Amino acid sequence: MWQSSPPGSIYDYIRVASFSIGPDGLIEQWSRRAAGLFGIAAHEAVGRDPVETFMPAELRTGGHRRVGEILDGKEWTGLVPFRMPGEDAVHGLAEVYVMPSETESGEPAALCIVVDVRALRRIETDLAASQAIFGQSPFGFVLFGTDFTVVRANQRFATVFGGQADDHRGRTVDDYLARPEAERLTATLRRVLETGDSVTDLQLVGTAPGDSESRHWSMNLYRVHSGAGRPIGIAGLATDVTRRHIAAREAASARRNLALLNEAGARIGNSLDLETTARELLGVAVPGFCDLASVDLYQGLLTGDEAPPGSWGSLHHESVGGSAELRRVAFASAVSEVLPATASDSASTDGATDPPALGAVHRYSFNSPCSMALRTGQIKDVPGDDRGFVQATLAVPMVAHDTVVGLVQFSRTKGSEPFGERDRALATELAARAAVCIDNARLYRREHERALILQRSLLPPGDPEAAGLDIACRYLPGNTATEVGGDWFDVIELPGHRTALVVGDVMGRGLRAAVAMGELRTAVRTLALLDLEPAEVLSALDEVARGLGTPGVSTPSDGLGGAQWPSRASHKARDADLSEVYLATCVYAVYDPVTRRCTFANAGHLPPVVVEPGEPALLLDVPPGMPLGVGGEPFEEVEVELKEGALVALYTDGLVESRDHPLDEGLRALRNALIEPELPLEDVCDHVLTTLDTRHGEDDIALLMARIQGLPVDAVGDWRLPREPRSVGRARELARRQLLAWELDDLVDTTELLVSELVTNALRYGEGEIRLRLLRDRTLVCEVWDAGLVQPRRRRARDTDEGGRGLQLVGLLSAAWGSRRTPRGKTVWFELPLPDGEPAAERTVEQLLSMF
Repeated sequence: MWQSSPPGSIYDYIRVASFSIGPDGLIEQWSRRAAGLFGIAAHEAVGRDPVETFMPAELRTGGHRRVGEILDGKEWTGLVPFRMPGEDAVHGLAEVYVMPSETESGEPAALCIVVDVRALRRIETDLAASQAIFGQSPFGFVLFGTDFTVVRANQRFATVFGGQADDHRGRTVDDYLARPEAERLTATLRRVLETGDSVTDLQLVGTAPGDSESRHWSMNLYRVHSGAGRPIGIAGLATDVTRRHIAAREAASARRNLALLNEAGARIGNSLDLETTARELLGVAVPGFCDLASVDLYQGLLTGDEAPPGSWGSLHHESVGGSAELRRVAFASAVSEVLPATASDSASTDGATDPPALGAVHRYSFNSPCSMALRTGQIKDVPGDDRGFVQATLAVPMVAHDTVVGLVQFSRTKGSEPFGERDRALATELAARAAVCIDNARLYRREHERALILQRSLLPPGDPEAAGLDIACRYLPGNTATEVGGDWFDVIELPGHRTALVVGDVMGRGLRAAVAMGELRTAVRTLALLDLEPAEVLSALDEVARGLGTPGVSTPSDGLGGAQWPSRASHKARDADLSEVYLATCVYAVYDPVTRRCTFANAGHLPPVVVEPGEPALLLDVPPGMPLGVGGEPFEEVEVELKEGALVALYTDGLVESRDHPLDEGLRALRNALIEPELPLEDVCDHVLTTLDTRHGEDDIALLMARIQGLPVDAVGDWRLPREPRSVGRARELARRQLLAWELDDLVDTTELLVSELVTNALRYGEGEIRLRLLRDRTLVCEVWDAGLVQPRRRRARDTDEGGRGLQLVGLLSAAWGSRRTPRGKTVWFELPLPDGEPAAERTVEQLLSMF
């Protein structure tokens, strides 16, 4: 049976040739391989002497002797130098194996087998190199056959997986790797064998024999071919990259931690709300750092209690801080099976096995890890839950300025990577950043509440009332975070049922502007109660503002601990701050409901807007003057008589001016927004704010609107009396008649007595004609006018005095009284409350005796 050798056999590499020598010592047969080896065709070689043809001249004598010995029947093997025929013959070295033979006639002959020694040396060198690379490599070499069994492995491979290199012959990948990894490697081997595409850095995970820790290998695979190009297997080079994998994992963990810290810096603390800050912390931590997380804050912190140090959260009072009440304010989960419960779903008590619900108030038992973390300010490990769902939990106290404000718990579920030291450090850093933000939010809330109390105390009540006016107002601070600004408005009741309307704007914003506004508003109220003219009020207010804006002058040290001279830099800084805060603009208007006249004075403020029924809105031309605090220029007044139902609007520049449009455009938009003044005044205010592009947040906005409603004619009694004694009786009679007409019988006696005293004083101490006026609105007001400039003064009469008790009676029997200057004299007035159906309170003995 004939069987052909497969292509790529050893004979294709070593170049074996043959020829035969006849009894005469000449070449008798010449094979084709000999022709290829020596480059001589058969017809050129047959019949020639091989010694003379191929051997050098100096070796031919020995060569003839060897041929003779061979023909005598002796075998011989050796190295024979040869040269190719021709002048440029190539010299070579051949290994010749000569076997004696016989011809058909029995004559001696020889068969020669020739091997090219150069090819043999190359093969030997290649085999030695291959063996050195395969056997001495520090990497694991393995050769898989086409059936994916191990054909050969080097000693390095055997060192990892045990035994000797030959022990691994015939094994499969299932003997080294777990099933998932073995299947993946088998699939890769099949793909490399079928396609011939090599695979580099195939990552495999497994365990070496006798080793419980996972190892990581990087494997390069390529297909191996025979000399004829036939695939005969797959070679694999495996490298242990466990350390590299650990280093890469640590580097990735470090990058993740840095990214988390960077994200925490960007996301935590954007809000000054405690619970929002807690949710921001969990938004960073889940799922980037852990699978579950929760935040508990002290209940006293959330309720705004100003507890003394040590009552909760102080690191210096460990016996209390860990057991105080906490509220769960935030919970986050990256696991769909775990959803946050709310306080309404379950109640949390001390010692309960279930975690507190979201919003629940609870306590941790004194000896629990969470309580210990709160008391000591140190991170603690919490065991996993009974269900085995949570693998590990870190209880991290939230410490800010040596005070624990709460506790955050980071948990990882089964299957996740356990917490390491770097994770503990990161958890502490995340909790510390959130704690600082929460503490800042707490401090802000405290200051915010105080600022709001200040702000609201300085603004008039929500629904100010005034005689003859329907009033509506709005205030929107530019700083939406603190709700405190420097704009203000005020409605001040003046004698004679008159009303002062004020709108002002302190340059600046925030708490400093609010404080300056409060000082100026108080000054306005004080000046208004003096019943000065509007221009006089602004002039006095300008002096007040300049006084507030001037830094105090320090005196040199007297050697007894006195103040030192301040530096020039501190003077400049303080001057700049105060001059900015105490510059302000203001509009001051006084409205008289009897005459429906309104007097305006302006200190650098925007002009008032007046809308009369059926007419377009107009900007009232009031000379603006200089802002308060500048000084040097007098203020002017403008008096306007307003129609019944007219609308007056006072406002600040935040309503009509912004970065996006000029002031003229804003004023035009305001006039257009007041096209329906007959609507309810509250609706008009809302319409203005929603129509105008106020850009709320850029500047404070104050808006004060008043609709004119003059006193009815029948609510005013006005008489002129001659300067004679009988005018006292006439005044009593007129007052009695008017009160009876108004059905105010209960006030007749008191009014008669007080009118008599005021008219008597006008006759005794005043000048010129006397004028008596009664006004009925929410109260009864009586005014007595004369041309005298001397203001009445209340004094205590001596026991022997016959007079001097009139003003004491007025002060005792009236709700309020006073006097004010007029352009042509003075006015003395008193005010009585209207009867409410209840009997009047009787005077005490002390009150009655005080008149004598």
